Amino acid sequence: MIKILIADDHTVVREGLKLIISETPDMTIADEAVDGHEVLNKALKADYDIVVLDITMPGINGLDVLKQLKAQKPKLPILVLSMHPEEQYAVRVIKAGAAGYLTKQSASEELVKAIRTASAGRKYITPSLGEKLADSLGIDAEKLPHELLSDREYQVMCMIASGKTVGQISQKLFLSVKTVSTYRARIFEKMNMKNNGQLTYYAIKHGLVE
Repeated sequence: MIKILIADDHTVVREGLKLIISETPDMTIADEAVDGHEVLNKALKADYDIVVLDITMPGINGLDVLKQLKAQKPKLPILVLSMHPEEQYAVRVIKAGAAGYLTKQSASEELVKAIRTASAGRKYITPSLGEKLADSLGIDAEKLPHELLSDREYQVMCMIASGKTVGQISQKLFLSVKTVSTYRARIFEKMNMKNNGQLTYYAIKHGLVE
């Protein structure tokens, strides 16, 4: 029996996932978590075969939860489930140690197969994600500007592009306003941009924000 910890802050999503998994006799939802802190607390204290983790979690962002879990429980498979398209986070979460990346739109068709693959110790990589991973291995000179950002810089960039202020970002990521401003300056420097408007236009053009 594959024991699963589901981590998502939306009750409707958790209930939908439970419905899909309930039809599979060799899988069971062992527990649920609604924010980043609860995921870490439960996953580090109990034994699960796999964690299905939303990337956009309150408390501690899903990407940070993923990195902490992989550091402390490197053999625990973590399948990232997200409302964001592959272009936004898939390559980053795979490189951070995730066993796979699914969009919530494709979950009904792919979830069970992805859980089986990941819990068996393999990576669940869609053909389109495989292409993106291959592209990401190219030399830096061929990379797009946003691909040169660190994970934290990328998070801040997406939040700026979605209209959040420095103050709102600092609250969401539990960082000081000064630290967020420093990240913002680094982002502008690395991407050769001067203001939020340029950044927002770039992010929309490349499908990094909805």
